[in-house]
Amino acid sequence: MTGMITTRRRLLVCGLAGAGLVLPGAAATFAQAPRAAGRKLVVIILRGALDGLAALAPVGERRYGELRGDLALAGGLPAPGPFVFHPALETLAGLFASGEALAAHAIATDYRERSHFEAQDRLEAATPAIRDGWMNRALALMGSDAPGAVGVGQSMPLLLRGSAPASTWAPAVLPGADDDTISRLMDLYALDPMLGPALARALETDAAASAMSDMSGEPGMAGLGARGAGPQAYGLIADAAGNILTAPGGPDAAVLSFDGWDTHVRQGARDGQLAVRLGALDGAIAALRQRLSQDWDRTAILVVTEFGRTVRINGAGGTDHGTGGAAFLMGGAVRGGRIIGDWPGLDRLHEDRDLVPANDLRSLFKAVLAEHWGLNRADLERAVFPGAGAARPFEGLIA
Repeated sequence: MTGMITTRRRLLVCGLAGAGLVLPGAAATFAQAPRAAGRKLVVIILRGALDGLAALAPVGERRYGELRGDLALAGGLPAPGPFVFHPALETLAGLFASGEALAAHAIATDYRERSHFEAQDRLEAATPAIRDGWMNRALALMGSDAPGAVGVGQSMPLLLRGSAPASTWAPAVLPGADDDTISRLMDLYALDPMLGPALARALETDAAASAMSDMSGEPGMAGLGARGAGPQAYGLIADAAGNILTAPGGPDAAVLSFDGWDTHVRQGARDGQLAVRLGALDGAIAALRQRLSQDWDRTAILVVTEFGRTVRINGAGGTDHGTGGAAFLMGGAVRGGRIIGDWPGLDRLHEDRDLVPANDLRSLFKAVLAEHWGLNRADLERAVFPGAGAARPFEGLIA
């Protein structure tokens, strides 16, 4: 009971102040929609632009050392062809070796400029003309069969905005209200057709996310908001998402945002600020793997970023905004152990600075929605990715 009291205090501030409860269209509920075969889908967005040439380094390429300079890796964890995984990505490399993860290199949206904001919008909307998210459009297409979906963070990600119900969970960053105030508010909203169910569902969500404190003795999410969503928070966010996804009646889809990938200065190679972030990402993947262990064979986790980074090192020991990047798909439902798509190499660069965007991220999104959630590909082209017919879906990614 103590855990629920704490949860209610936290939710009162986050939810009723409008920071932690976002309900587009209608009051969100994790239990109102039937599950789509219980298949979990997690999307992790690395905001700021991951250097894919560091995460999955083409050390066997002829020009690799020349172009990367001090950022070149001397070695790493095994991957096919000319590639190695960064040494900090032990969990990801292990999943790859066991056939539960795959990678797509030289991949990007159809956006070719270098604005973080515009690129992230294109990543999540998948089209310049529509202002809702491709995952929300997929949920809307599924109708009553759609799984519940939650964004774990301080605001609703564009990926989940739209007509289909979705909700958010965020840690408390302000002092909570007392139990009497919460009880009075629950009584006040009990008969309200929107606020009453919304408050109740959000309390359940927060309780699920906070369960880690009671079950594991860990500090949980308290204070996470004050620290921000830097690398020290990745594992806690993933842990909370895993608790929400495995709660009775919980959702089957989650979107997580990890900030801090804009490495213009002193990026580092085997060690340094990027290595710290890659290690934290790897820890988050491990946390999801552990929390979703009972559902792992029905789980797919996408790790994506808005664009890649320049091939050459800059004068500040970092990399600048680029084009072609890297994406990863992992989970027990994934047919992994391979790198998919075309590899353009480093002999020819996009605008003489970036990795050529030889593959389309929408091809990856389409494949996951079709093969993991069973959406009809004609419906995907019409309703979820209109105007993206040239991006043919990858095949055979999901068991």
